[in-house]
Amino acid sequence: MKFLSHCFLTIGFIIFSASCFLFFVFPVGAAPPEELKKSIEQKAQELTGITGQIHENQQKLEAVQGEKQTLQKELNNAQSQIKQLDLSILSSKLTVEKLELEVESLQYDIGDAEKQIKIKRDALSAILRELQRKENEAPLIVFLKNKTLAESVFEIQSLNDFNNNLSLTITDLKLARGELNKSLDETVDKKQKREIENQNFKNKKIIVEEVKKDKQLFLAQTKNKETNYQKIVDDLEKRRLEISAEIEKVEEELRMKIDPTLLPMKRPGVLAWPVSYTRITQEYGATKFAQRNYAGKWHNGIDLGGPIGTPIMAAEKGEVIFVADQDNYLTNGRRLCAKGAAGKVIVIKHENNLTTLYGHLSLQVVKQGEKVQRGQLIGYLGKSGWATGPHLHFTVYATQTMPPARPGFPEGTKSSRVCGPMPVGGDLNPLDYL
Repeated sequence: MKFLSHCFLTIGFIIFSASCFLFFVFPVGAAPPEELKKSIEQKAQELTGITGQIHENQQKLEAVQGEKQTLQKELNNAQSQIKQLDLSILSSKLTVEKLELEVESLQYDIGDAEKQIKIKRDALSAILRELQRKENEAPLIVFLKNKTLAESVFEIQSLNDFNNNLSLTITDLKLARGELNKSLDETVDKKQKREIENQNFKNKKIIVEEVKKDKQLFLAQTKNKETNYQKIVDDLEKRRLEISAEIEKVEEELRMKIDPTLLPMKRPGVLAWPVSYTRITQEYGATKFAQRNYAGKWHNGIDLGGPIGTPIMAAEKGEVIFVADQDNYLTNGRRLCAKGAAGKVIVIKHENNLTTLYGHLSLQVVKQGEKVQRGQLIGYLGKSGWATGPHLHFTVYATQTMPPARPGFPEGTKSSRVCGPMPVGGDLNPLDYL
């Protein structure tokens, strides 16, 4: 009985000491778990509200895209896009704040798990020490040390009970360790997401400034007069058709050079979707829109609609072979390609004999020659170049058909009349590989 009392007192003291130690080292200024939980729920509700506003605003933007453009509609669109970006920035800010609270909550979980591990480990050590000491005593010595036979039998039985419960304590310890590792992994994941969202937050601020700058330039060009606006629209349309005809003539020839035996098997997942949703606003090939608006009556990719500032990811690992802003390419000191082609564009060559193009971006965050991974952030959805509304133009080329690099022209590009180096190739249906 004395042995049992001693063991229980020892373990109790260890537990008390461990609890006191952890109480004093735990951050005093941190919010209690319940308050954190409420704060996280509040941020989630705010995010839901902002997301609803973004979707509502996007529907309004898309509703007028098919209508005849006027100066006032163009200005209204620009203002709506700025509002959309402001909402998107707020959404990113709230997401960062929510993730920070979730990290703090997980740190509490880690603290609790560490506390349980220390308590169980210390208790286990005490039991093992006592067992080792008792096991070294011969049964006869144990009998002689106790006053009665009953006390001796009880003490030996108690040691056996401790021994049997030892495996349960070890199992508990492993479970506590598993919970700790899970919380640690979740914390690392949340911190990575927080860093990405922080970068999105900063990049969207850059994008909104660009949109505002474009709006001011537009006002300066039109002098706020409808007649000036319509002349600009007519000039742009004429130039766009010329650029479109030039590209489509080349790509029609390159499509004939595609060797199917060099391509990967057509199946889903060869390429990842470049956006986190799959809302196709125009499909590949001889679409109705292409028949009406393109000189060659052919759409060489798919269009994915969405709000300006939506993150765009690399569809597969590879090398960035072309990055350009065609809107700002100068021909004899003039921006003749502005609003006439793909605008801000990125081209990535992959190891599977496919090359992907991402057009109409609002911001590019990779450079030519850079190696990228599948799913890596490369830019943001926009409305640069010729676009009736914010979207990503996504093209898949057969790499074998693309022009080789030469002085002044990166791999996969050809000289164009007013847009400088122009990405061209034998295009494929992206839906065969997504």
